Amino acid sequence: MSLFDLKGKVAIVTGSTRGIGEAIVHRFAEQGAKVVVSSRKADSCEKVAGEINAKHADHAIAVPCNISDKADLQRLVDTTMKKWGKVDILVCNAAVNPYFGPSKDLPDDAFDKIMSANVKSNHWLCHMVLPQMVERKDGSIIIISSIGGLRGSPILGAYCISKAADFQLARNLAVEYGVHNVRANCIAPGLIKTYFAKALWDNPDILEKSTSNAPLRRIGMPDEIAGAAVFLASPAGAFMTGQQLVIDGGVTIA
Repeated sequence: MSLFDLKGKVAIVTGSTRGIGEAIVHRFAEQGAKVVVSSRKADSCEKVAGEINAKHADHAIAVPCNISDKADLQRLVDTTMKKWGKVDILVCNAAVNPYFGPSKDLPDDAFDKIMSANVKSNHWLCHMVLPQMVERKDGSIIIISSIGGLRGSPILGAYCISKAADFQLARNLAVEYGVHNVRANCIAPGLIKTYFAKALWDNPDILEKSTSNAPLRRIGMPDEIAGAAVFLASPAGAFMTGQQLVIDGGVTIA
């Protein structure tokens, strides 16, 4: 068996109709996993699930979900359980950032939305899948955080706070559930060429500032994060828990 084999595994990936999440569901299916494609828009979910099933028959289902709605998250888990009977892998990828600017001007409602969607929703969803992971003594939770959680920012302050909180969420889950052979880790990407981060890479001045001192002198691509998710979900990552895997082209060490 390959160290990266995911045959027989079932994975839920939130925010998986574009960017990093989409790359992850494609790569999980490529390694044999059954995947649940989920984001707000049903047509987008169906499109990605259809593309996966065209290559890997009966490996994907589409379940639209608003991560800020607790009942909707429960429906996501219940639908997966009804279809495939378990959840081996959970990837909390969906996130929001409705505000771009200095913290002194951050509206209260924007701060609340960021913390609710990026932290509380992950907490909810993790605890919805954990009981059956504990029962089977097997599970991998992966939270897509950010190097923003490791650094201060003059324009993404609240988002960075939420991503730092995600690191701690993974650590707490790792400590609580490691005895049941359930692992929890974070991936901390640097600047990746996704629609979500377009405000950063589409601005030539910001892009230059972000890459000029980076050892690799470029931003990343979604597939370069998907490979790390495969590692953390597979036997290759079986001894890793409570950690943050930084993938940023070297930005944080330069």
